[in-house]
Amino acid sequence: MIQKIIAILSGSLFISIGINFFAIPHHLLDGGMIGLGLIGKYAFELQPGLTIIVLSIPLYLVAFFYERNYFYNGIHGLLVSSFFIDFFRPLSEYSTIPIFISSISAGFMIGIGISIMLINNISTGGSDLLALILSKITSINVALFILTFDGLVILLGSIFIPETTILYSALLIGTVGFTALFITSFMRMNKSSSPI
Repeated sequence: MIQKIIAILSGSLFISIGINFFAIPHHLLDGGMIGLGLIGKYAFELQPGLTIIVLSIPLYLVAFFYERNYFYNGIHGLLVSSFFIDFFRPLSEYSTIPIFISSISAGFMIGIGISIMLINNISTGGSDLLALILSKITSINVALFILTFDGLVILLGSIFIPETTILYSALLIGTVGFTALFITSFMRMNKSSSPI
């Protein structure tokens, strides 16, 4: 229980700093529900964290009936990470980091945060939750599903938000995906090689 609390808090902190300090100042998009929350902010001035919660409700209902464990673990990650994202929004006013470095840094920070949660079977929103369920069904690494969902969100963002810099947003998403893939694969290898 303590490990899950630490994972939720630390993962949420990494994600919220990555979003607010690196992504939002340059109108960069992430993928999944976080990306949809950012689209809501850029296009309609909505609070991204609150938007993530609202959009995640249908997938959490699916999880409640399909995989109750994911629902209970994920709901805490969703609420805490979304709260942190909105709470740390003032960070976006202090960033003067160039867009290239910001896109890589945002991807790295968000990737670490998501990985910390995924390793503990916690999700930050609907798409991560869906990725966990699909990974369990297919035995395909969860990060590959996340990378696919992220690409779809970038495509959507490019339609609705003209000022989004697609190249840098794609770099951010790629960094998130590969960071999560590396960390989750490394942890899976260590778990399988450790003596029981």
